[in-house]
Amino acid sequence: MKRLLPSPLALSIGLAFSSSVALPALAQNASTLADVVVTAGKYRELPQASGLGARQLQPLRAGNADSASLLRDLPGVALQAGGGVSSLPMVNGLGDDRLRIQVDGMDLISACANHMNPPLSYIDPSNVGEIKLYSGVSPVSVGGDSLGSAIVVKSPTPRFAAPGTGLLTEGELGAYYRSNGDAHGINASATLANEQWSLRYSGATAESANYRAARAFKPDVDAPLTRSGVRHIPGDVVGSSSYRTENHQLAVAHRHDNHLVDFKLGYQFIPYQGFPNQHMDMTENVSTQFNLGYTGQFAWGKLEARAYNERTRHKMDFLDDKLYWYGNPATDRALIPGMPMETEGKNTGVRVKAEIPLNARDLVRVGGEYQQYRLSDWWPASFGIKADGTPSGGMQPNAFQNINDGRRDRADLFGEWEANWTPAWQTLLGLRASRVSMDTGTVQGYNTGYATDAGRFNAADRSRTDNNIDVSAMARYVANAQQTYEGGYSRKTRSPSLYERYTWSSGGMAMTMNNWVNDGNGYVGNLDLKPEVAHTLSFTADWHDAARSAWGVRLTPYYSLVENYIDASCKTSVRACVPGQYNFLTLVNQDARLYGFDLSGFAALGQVVGLGNFALRGSMSYVNGKNRDTGDHLYNMMPLNARLALEQKSGSWTNTLESVLVSAKDDVSRVRGEVKTPGYGLLNLRSSYEWKNVRVDFGIENLLDKFYYHPLSGAYIGQGRTMSLGTTANTWAGTSQPPAGYAIPGMGRSFYLGMNVKF
Repeated sequence: MKRLLPSPLALSIGLAFSSSVALPALAQNASTLADVVVTAGKYRELPQASGLGARQLQPLRAGNADSASLLRDLPGVALQAGGGVSSLPMVNGLGDDRLRIQVDGMDLISACANHMNPPLSYIDPSNVGEIKLYSGVSPVSVGGDSLGSAIVVKSPTPRFAAPGTGLLTEGELGAYYRSNGDAHGINASATLANEQWSLRYSGATAESANYRAARAFKPDVDAPLTRSGVRHIPGDVVGSSSYRTENHQLAVAHRHDNHLVDFKLGYQFIPYQGFPNQHMDMTENVSTQFNLGYTGQFAWGKLEARAYNERTRHKMDFLDDKLYWYGNPATDRALIPGMPMETEGKNTGVRVKAEIPLNARDLVRVGGEYQQYRLSDWWPASFGIKADGTPSGGMQPNAFQNINDGRRDRADLFGEWEANWTPAWQTLLGLRASRVSMDTGTVQGYNTGYATDAGRFNAADRSRTDNNIDVSAMARYVANAQQTYEGGYSRKTRSPSLYERYTWSSGGMAMTMNNWVNDGNGYVGNLDLKPEVAHTLSFTADWHDAARSAWGVRLTPYYSLVENYIDASCKTSVRACVPGQYNFLTLVNQDARLYGFDLSGFAALGQVVGLGNFALRGSMSYVNGKNRDTGDHLYNMMPLNARLALEQKSGSWTNTLESVLVSAKDDVSRVRGEVKTPGYGLLNLRSSYEWKNVRVDFGIENLLDKFYYHPLSGAYIGQGRTMSLGTTANTWAGTSQPPAGYAIPGMGRSFYLGMNVKF
């Protein structure tokens, strides 16, 4: 039965709305709630974005190496599991390439057949200075080549010395430890600046072993063999969940009068990152980023410009928890020990935007963007040697070219008109035109067994050009000091990715190595895919006290129709698709619809003598997505869920007790064999202490050690012979083949401690 536990659900709804009624015990000394997640922007900004600033981000960083998880408290956001530093945000049922995600103004693209290096994995949580989320209907100035929300992440703004104070020197050193997985990390930053120049370095490293679930989710005796040849994975250990990461950034900025120029040089090195919901693991990821920006204020308005270049060198194979040996032990002297995959991505972009106030009522934004993306994805030959000296195995003698010199170029022009008609009424109209050109070179397989597919693909016209149009129309009405309403319509378009259009082989092994949705199935692309087009209606009601400090409730229902939604269909030419096993799928355009709501609220409850100030905040979200052509549910829809937190502040202490409630996931994608998950409730306890320049964070996640499966965790294929597509009839014993039907367990009880010192 699909429901939350009655009493917690009723409590969370009641507390969200109780802010508007008197609370006799605490209401006499209501205090300002400083760390409200839903920020109240100036009326000039339309639509109003949810956001996280420096103070809200501080407690979220403790014990955490995954920047995407910093968004977890924002209404409508859910996290799709990936590696330890590579989870993917889902907003109102849309995620990954369907979102517009910018990191310091760069539109980063995942250069991986399994999307192991998504945009937010390229910035460490300790270096995130601000996050803005434009959910529902977003303006065209922050959209483009996406269907859903826009997420804007920025590192800290440059710091300069105050006039006449000489050099500014400051720094920060931090470290954390998390008991589950023996995770630990350190971060450091330092700034040297005068009145015109600013130099800042930031760096961080983090690593973790496999984490443990709250209890065993498979019998120890049935644990499959690993590459070391022993059955050493206990039943409560989630295989392939370890990682190590390292990030560095050097930022230089210069200001003169009303002009600011900034340059950032970024470097990332990930020597390994396991993926419990992928057939492969990351064995190396190296990225360099060059990012030059300009902001100028003129008499006529504001000008922003940015140019960037990012290069990624990415490798995949099997880490120790996964096993792949190809060949016959009786006749082969050297069995093939792995399946190397390599990727190189080159991403160059330019953006210019001008903001021009025409008069007291009208403001115009105009701009243009150009992005050039190059991708090569190849799999080097891998083979053993037979007793007679000849090569053994099907992955030779050639390198497999999954995408050869893929090209995806995008050129956009956009314009927006914002008008403040009266103090109560404000409107925003926007138009964006986009041209996406794609192509790729000829390909080859490991050997002649791939010749038919390769020949068909090479003979086809692979060049594609999409001319896309985005439109947004929004309005805000301020009824009085306690009520604000805004809503609108958007038409947003996304062209297919290189992997969706140009992965070409229908061979079972090749399809298994292409999977960016974490469902365990194998995929092949489709040259004839059309761009997705989403028509979205959204409305927001925001009720609050006049100062927006004592209480507030925000409700946003939304509805989207998506033309040519890219969904999955059975690739019957490979084998028949049947329930209870991983299958081979292709991509097709079909129509879809999504609807749901986001509800959030906060209340400053007041003060109790001797105990300090109390505050309450909560959020609730629901999304329902269906394929209108097949009647199937869309993949990775988060069920009804809620968060409720009681916060107490006394002097330098802040203590929070948080409840996370998630309904059962019964509406699943049949074609993808998505796993149903039961409902659950978690309790988290967090504390922080601040004294001068020292901050200490500590707490217990999953306080009651509750066993659960996250609804968006994907299929568990974290150990054993993961290239064998198992069925629900398999058991772990004997075959070393992961059976279908397992989701990934969430993390069990975990203690964490973090400390940051500023100097």
